[in-house]
Amino acid sequence: MASATIKSGVEKVMDKLSLGDSIKEPSAEDVQALRSKFDAVGQGHLFTFWDDLSSTEKVVFFEQLSKFDPERIAVRISNPLLLEFFKLSEEALNPPPPAETPTIEPLPEAATASILDSPESSIKAWYDLGLELIGKNEVAVVLMAGGQGTRLGSSAPKGCFNVGLPSKKSLFQLQAERIYKVQELAAKKVSKSAVVVPWYVMTSGPTRGPTQKFFEENNYFGLKKENVLFFEQGVLPCISNDGKILLESKSKVAVAPDGNGGIYRALIDQVIPDMKARGIKHVHAYCVDNSLVKVADPVFIGFSASKDVDLATKVVRKRNATESVGLILLKNGKPDVVEYSEIDKETTEAKDAKNKQILKFRAANIVNHYYTTRFLDTIPNWVDSLPHHVAKKKIPYCDTTTGEQHKPEKPNGIKLEQFVFDIFPRIPLEKFACMEVKREDEFSPLKNAAGTGEDDPDTSKRDVLNQGKRWAEAVGATIVSVEPVTGVEVSPLISYGGEGLEFLRGREIKGPAAIEKD
Repeated sequence: MASATIKSGVEKVMDKLSLGDSIKEPSAEDVQALRSKFDAVGQGHLFTFWDDLSSTEKVVFFEQLSKFDPERIAVRISNPLLLEFFKLSEEALNPPPPAETPTIEPLPEAATASILDSPESSIKAWYDLGLELIGKNEVAVVLMAGGQGTRLGSSAPKGCFNVGLPSKKSLFQLQAERIYKVQELAAKKVSKSAVVVPWYVMTSGPTRGPTQKFFEENNYFGLKKENVLFFEQGVLPCISNDGKILLESKSKVAVAPDGNGGIYRALIDQVIPDMKARGIKHVHAYCVDNSLVKVADPVFIGFSASKDVDLATKVVRKRNATESVGLILLKNGKPDVVEYSEIDKETTEAKDAKNKQILKFRAANIVNHYYTTRFLDTIPNWVDSLPHHVAKKKIPYCDTTTGEQHKPEKPNGIKLEQFVFDIFPRIPLEKFACMEVKREDEFSPLKNAAGTGEDDPDTSKRDVLNQGKRWAEAVGATIVSVEPVTGVEVSPLISYGGEGLEFLRGREIKGPAAIEKD
């Protein structure tokens, strides 16, 4: 089995240095070979200060440069004797002209289902199938957790954040306990003593160490260490406005995370081999900043598996026509995500043909997906062809003429990123599905600082407490409170989705309260 920690080459180098181990400089031949690759695509300036670097700096810088594929980031070469590379920086600096206005339609009914109006018998069948697959140890979870809580006033990984629940649990703990509980439910379903849902946690460079430390300090929240594996999303070099890779310092390339779409490249070597060794067939992937996320949701797993699709996605219904969310729909006949700003007012406000009370385009993207491992096995075939999205930024850089570092006052370059949904249009419609779920039960994003009134710690706390209140009242409990904030926090260790709470019947609960055990 793979180790629970998978380190980058640079990290390994730094670990050796911190232990006092001797590190051998790369040979002159190796340096020249690497320099030639960058020279060939007009990026030889990266080696401007090589001779000025210390041995340690050379080792770390060489390691960083070795991770990049120069051809992927090269501008088109002007020399007609050389190949013209249509790669990342060219794509960014010379984007294709806007396409004609796309044709958009809702996904066909055959590809969709809704928890809001599906028969209870269908939901139960999906739930039972999902638990059976979990019980066979065929389900894994991938968490996208690379972000820091900067907007929340914290430099820690966002998953470490406590939204103010009575239990003081972090997002990581809530999600870990849901995995623990769904393992327990599945084990009971298939009459096993235990089942395993491995948890693959994708971090970024800045959050890798703090995330692992947080898990270690909290004993992996009751999960077995060998079933929690950390891996790191990639980075892409920042590029100047004239197509040159920027140096952050004399011995470091300026880089930025490659976006949540970078998950695909990161999975190839860091995760998929471990999934294969475990016999995983179904994967649930989601973002950390959702306090209500149903991790390894049996209903979603069962729905997706029953349709034999390769990729499925969860959506919630748009609150109203003006809510600024991306929509999952058909664009030019293919599954896709279209941003709110790309749709005109008339289309945004259009009503459903069968139900004039709801919007025609209402499937709001919440970055919550299902994949088969047979599909993930194909990543090497298409990952290099996914588009890159450009963000013009003010990027601190090292002047290769003077060696001085600068902090520009206006955008001087571009950062490139990929989105996890960039692959959607490549999926045949018969292999794509979409499930609409209840927002109040499954989606409460944490994006903003406290006090903003929307998608902030206060709304996350409110939504968790309100969910628990609904569950408790459904079995006959009474919730009372003299405080403005009321409700009940039901520990995931007691109930995954409202089940098993009969012991609360007839009880009066003073909220806000945390119910940690029966």
